[in-house]
Amino acid sequence: MKSNLKLLALAVAAACAPGVALATNGYFSHGEGVKAQGMGGVGIALPQDSIAAATNPAGMAFVGDRFDLGLTWFQPSRSATISGMPDFGPGFPSLNGTYDGDDKSNFFIPEVGYNRTLGKDWTLGVSIYGNGGLNTSYTTPIPLFGSSNAGVDLSQMFIAPTATYKLAPDHALGLVLNVAFQRFEATGLENFDNPVSSQSPGKVTNNGYDNSWGFGVRIGYTGRLTDAFTVGATYQTKTSMQKFDKYKGLFANQGEFDIPANFGVGFAWKPVPAATLAFDVVRIQYSSIDAIGNPLLPNLTQAQLGANGGPGFGWDDVTAYKFGVDYAFDAAFTLRAGYNYGKQPIPASETLFNVLAPGAVESHYTLGGTWNLDKSNEINFAFMYAPKVTVNGTGAIPTAILFQNFLPPGYVPPNGNADISLQEFSFGVAWGWKF
Repeated sequence: MKSNLKLLALAVAAACAPGVALATNGYFSHGEGVKAQGMGGVGIALPQDSIAAATNPAGMAFVGDRFDLGLTWFQPSRSATISGMPDFGPGFPSLNGTYDGDDKSNFFIPEVGYNRTLGKDWTLGVSIYGNGGLNTSYTTPIPLFGSSNAGVDLSQMFIAPTATYKLAPDHALGLVLNVAFQRFEATGLENFDNPVSSQSPGKVTNNGYDNSWGFGVRIGYTGRLTDAFTVGATYQTKTSMQKFDKYKGLFANQGEFDIPANFGVGFAWKPVPAATLAFDVVRIQYSSIDAIGNPLLPNLTQAQLGANGGPGFGWDDVTAYKFGVDYAFDAAFTLRAGYNYGKQPIPASETLFNVLAPGAVESHYTLGGTWNLDKSNEINFAFMYAPKVTVNGTGAIPTAILFQNFLPPGYVPPNGNADISLQEFSFGVAWGWKF
């Protein structure tokens, strides 16, 4: 037991290192744990490892005594095109152009899990994972935004201690206390800086990294109705976070950036002993968080960035549909595949700010597998590809509002266009130890 705890402590320290940056179902990961990632992200009714609490804590009742440690390489490809902007003449740079957002394009996302059975009815465990995030790092300045290279870096990590109780041998409830950590930085937005005043809390950019902590709860149920059919349901509350003090001039409500509530249901079916089919539906309530859901307009005409009820990124809620299948060829090798679809959350009218946060992908194709080295040790892998999606923001830039102090009297220029694109790859490897 002591050696297990020492191993867990070392893994926790590694997992808490910075570097998480995702953008899949909005900015949440398409799935938690390498096994789930290889099956389209399913897991509400199909717990497979000690990362299961990230999806449905009740699943920890059925994974046994085990330790899991994994790392996923994640590579997004981001770009933006701004067009249709007027020429303001000498002294003004061209505001039109195509911009490469991949100055930083390789991210490494750790995961750690530990689970222990206590008697026949209880388990205690912990799952540590990257909840999600966003990163853009443009290789050049975007003149519409500022004079330095534009970009944002948002990372979120969850530490999820979990307890489960079996109501009956095949039915369990689970509870997680989510301890969340996030960090954020924004650069290259000098044109949006405002002096500190009663309407604006101050600078929006180039303030370095800021960190915040917060807490929330996830509950879940898993039930095996028959030997072949399992159902599950889960709900996670909004995670209330400390405000980003360094960016209280950027995010609505003086730097408030909570993590949205989400909930889902799922089922798993074994048509034959060697195969499993699983399906999840998950709803993520992005629009309930002002900094994420508030639209740019009319907010920009009524309040400055950072003010109460101020402008946000205008995201809609996301419903993700996840399907996965696995097949055990023999005791040594299992192959997985899956598909995940969630309509991207960015309306065409909101692409201007989302040049910084282009969470636009929709379809995710996945492949994974497990190689059992012996009765105690296994190696897992998962691959994900999300094809490029472009959101065309025709007329999304309110030119007359942004440049009202520079326009000739009576001149009303047309709104400009901001198109954003995102494509993603990931590859993860994990080791599982059953003890």
